[in-house]
Amino acid sequence: MTPLRLLPRLLRVAAVLLKYQLDDLVDGAHLIRPLNIVRPFFPKATAEVRALPRGARLRLALTELGPIFVKAGQVLSTRRDLVPADVADELALLQDQVPPFPGAEARAIVERELKAPVGVLFASFQETALASASIAQVHAATLHDGREVVIKVLRPGIDTRIAADVDLLHALGQLAQRWHPNADKIRPLEVVAEVEKMLSNELDLQREGASASLLRRNFASGIDLYVPEVHWDFSTERVLTLERVRGVSADDVAAIDAAGLDRKRLAAKGVRLFYEQVFRDNFFHADAHPGNIWVDTSRLDEPRFIALDFGIMGSLPEADQYWLAENFIALFERDYARIAQLHVAAGWMPTTIRLDELEAAVRTVCEPYFTRPLAQISIAELVVKLFQTARRFELTLQPQLILLQKTLLNIEGVGRTLDPDIDIWAVAHPVLKRILRERYSMRATLRDVRRRLPEWIHSAPRMPELVRDALRQVASGERREVADPLALALARDDARRMRRLVACGLLGASLLLCAALVGTLAPQGVWPAIGMAFAGLVAFAVGWPRRAS
Repeated sequence: MTPLRLLPRLLRVAAVLLKYQLDDLVDGAHLIRPLNIVRPFFPKATAEVRALPRGARLRLALTELGPIFVKAGQVLSTRRDLVPADVADELALLQDQVPPFPGAEARAIVERELKAPVGVLFASFQETALASASIAQVHAATLHDGREVVIKVLRPGIDTRIAADVDLLHALGQLAQRWHPNADKIRPLEVVAEVEKMLSNELDLQREGASASLLRRNFASGIDLYVPEVHWDFSTERVLTLERVRGVSADDVAAIDAAGLDRKRLAAKGVRLFYEQVFRDNFFHADAHPGNIWVDTSRLDEPRFIALDFGIMGSLPEADQYWLAENFIALFERDYARIAQLHVAAGWMPTTIRLDELEAAVRTVCEPYFTRPLAQISIAELVVKLFQTARRFELTLQPQLILLQKTLLNIEGVGRTLDPDIDIWAVAHPVLKRILRERYSMRATLRDVRRRLPEWIHSAPRMPELVRDALRQVASGERREVADPLALALARDDARRMRRLVACGLLGASLLLCAALVGTLAPQGVWPAIGMAFAGLVAFAVGWPRRAS
């Protein structure tokens, strides 16, 4: 039951929704029963509001309800597998902007966190905020060595405010989960959990600084993407100091043209950067809207992007990263049967589904797109529709894949703003194939073998004992049976891979050890040693987990 202390705030939420003619949300969440008596006194939608589409009305209502509801709307805008496209497009326009708090308070927070007066820490500090959002605001400053920086400061009391607002969101989510007729599709509690996690991450500025440092290291050359430097001596969990950068928003086409930059080249570079972050580095900027992605107008010969705001970053488990890359390749090559097989092999769908039915459903979604010129095909839109279709086959979609879907939408939007005729397929396909070729090449495999070899050699003496114990458990029936068919299938696959890895690993380690002994004790037997070493590497390569065929 909803706590009584939240009732006044719930009534205000209901009143705002009614004001923007969102009665179906109020009725569906079952708020109407306690409102029957006072509902006539609530503000009614004006003629101008009634003329607006539903997505615009919802956007205005969330804006009036405040910053946390804006955050919830932004998260909901990424769930295009659940939210209608017209509503998602409107929610994507939500801007997290609120009036700044006094600069004197920001100065006091900086001094308290950094344990020194601002005059000692910085040569100058501007109390007028450069930008202000619901979680933090940014001030300009100068270090004593003359370098310009920006200081991000958390709002005072923001922790308490967010905790209260999250409680309210949970109460609304529980009401909607219980009473809304489409709760199973919208899954309000899941959306609230995403908002809560996002807010928790954004409240730790030290985490954001660490994310910025890693992204900067991944693009250390700064040729394609520039990430501002973190000044750790002036940063804590509530204060983050970054190098000040200058540029224009990625959607400011007029400014980019005025600077004389090649927009087509820039758009293609943006698409390549997305695939490199996701599949090469496995660490991507997950809030890549134009406000956080700038263009450096000072570089005419080699245009580049500038990344800002690292509060929301994404990464994928290694297995999901591999399966997703293979799905993209199959999509580029229109191999619908392989897409169906990959979804099951990845464990995203139960093994009990019929692959031919899934293949037919994928073909039904994709074929209408491929009748268009490739430059007019939206990969993001196609991926969303594939996820929607796959839900009919009990797709288990992980949160990190949803975050990736949102980033793909943002990047594609930036690319088409810069170059409306960009052929994203032509740009993405060779980049992805190159990354996969490099990642799963023999050279990469040998590099991994060299890195793991000391660990394997250390564990090798215990391997026969572990294999013997495992076989004894199987023979005696001591091993616990897995009831779930999918888990059983995955366990069998894992067991096969492990047996191959153990056997080939033992053989390879033994051959390499023999090669080392022969080469050391019998220098004249160099060729036999080389032969044994080569055979050992072949054994490792045979046993090493490989890409699905």
